[in-house]
Amino acid sequence: MTNTRERMTSISSSHSIADCALLLASLTLACSSGTPPGTDNTGGSTHNPGSGGGAAVSAGGSSGASGTGTGGSPVTTGGTSSGASGGTGNSGSGGTSSAAGGTPGTGGIGTGGAAGTLGTAGGGGTAGRGGTPGTGGTAGTGGTAGTGATAGTGGRGGRSGMGGAGGAAAGSGGTMSAAGTGGGAGAATGAPSAGCGKTSTLTFGMVPGESASASASSGNGVGHGDGGYVTIQSSGKSRGFALRLPDNYDKNKPYPLIFGFHWNGGNSAQVDNGGTNGYWWAYYGLQRKSNNSAIFVAPDGLNAGWANSGGQDLQFTDDMLKLIQDNYCVDTSNIITSGFSYGGGMSYELACSRAKVFRAAVIYEGGQLSGCDGGNDPIALWQVEGLTDTTVSMGLATPIRDRFVKNNGCTAQTPPQPANPPPYSNPGGHICTNYAGCSAGHPVRWCVSQSGHGPGPIDGTSDLYNSCATAPKTCSTSCPCTWTPDDVWTWLNDPSSSAQTPNATK
Repeated sequence: MTNTRERMTSISSSHSIADCALLLASLTLACSSGTPPGTDNTGGSTHNPGSGGGAAVSAGGSSGASGTGTGGSPVTTGGTSSGASGGTGNSGSGGTSSAAGGTPGTGGIGTGGAAGTLGTAGGGGTAGRGGTPGTGGTAGTGGTAGTGATAGTGGRGGRSGMGGAGGAAAGSGGTMSAAGTGGGAGAATGAPSAGCGKTSTLTFGMVPGESASASASSGNGVGHGDGGYVTIQSSGKSRGFALRLPDNYDKNKPYPLIFGFHWNGGNSAQVDNGGTNGYWWAYYGLQRKSNNSAIFVAPDGLNAGWANSGGQDLQFTDDMLKLIQDNYCVDTSNIITSGFSYGGGMSYELACSRAKVFRAAVIYEGGQLSGCDGGNDPIALWQVEGLTDTTVSMGLATPIRDRFVKNNGCTAQTPPQPANPPPYSNPGGHICTNYAGCSAGHPVRWCVSQSGHGPGPIDGTSDLYNSCATAPKTCSTSCPCTWTPDDVWTWLNDPSSSAQTPNATK
């Protein structure tokens, strides 16, 4: 997170902050200049490189041969995973089907694959395309199978879970969804992007604001991993973003793609390098948790914000997606958006307008600040809001939650929340609620903390800057760090988990 001096600099440099704060207080969506109320001065939480990491992201199993499916054999690279037999699929009702890379099927009787924990039966659609085997961890939970076109062509690959096992059971359509009708056996996580198997033609520059000679706690260090800064033309303007590849990137393996949108007055470098927290907090702590199993992107907003005037930021996101997918191997069923404050508002806009492109939205202290075009489709949502946040208040956060509770078919409820501080409780400083009854692949997890306006609340303290992660300090039992990276990563892997994640101690 940024330090106090950065906070004051951000406040003094935002000419419309006071206007926005007044407008937000009256539930106005955005000020005339397009900047959100208040100054987002807590992003870029600080850290020196932390140890540990989450389970590896599943990239799916190898494509199986098509034809008459029998549920497939389990792919077991890394962890141990066995595919339970699925139910007998319906006869193909026309044409042939095949999993990409296999022999064309004959439209025979398919017995399906192992159903994902969140998957539903595919209703036609395109044949699932196999990726490479997953490399460890526990089985990821999936989303819905694709629906659509002609019956008997194999269900479209369901949305894969993050950090999947070393291969889920083979089945038509995907490892994380029930088999489609009439398809052949084939393990897949979804459609690999056009860049799979290709050598990228992108060239990288240094991310503005980063320096190889900067100290670990300066907030100006270089982001972790191969990559750098890419500049493109979008809507007639020069736009840029930081991109980081996992170590030992494999151009034939589809990777999840995770966006991290910065706060008002922030920039791509602070998301990319983790600010004064360093690698521990890079991309809101998710790069560290991914353990080199995902591709990360940190875009720069116009005027250090995400006003999305005339849909320019939405078009910018579309342009980034195409460029990245054309140059790198992306699991197109596993694209995530995340952001804090104004960046949370941009993630909300993407949840509204691109729910069929993004698998999930992770929103830290966000409101409707960048628009909500469409807003009628379901999408998985993780959201946190602080009881003492006076910049983007509870009244601006709950409409986001309620929209997707409705869209996702979840059962409405009044979720519990901690007591207003002081005192700041540990444990009990935050309460997360998993909504029940949500449609397959579209879970909602709503968290409320006692904290103010910051993406990394810590139980038992009002600290907004994750101070224990700033060198020379390290996260420990006596000096804990925020619980949000662990909670988000667990949810992306296993949205059924209802545990209250404790503060991080390493």
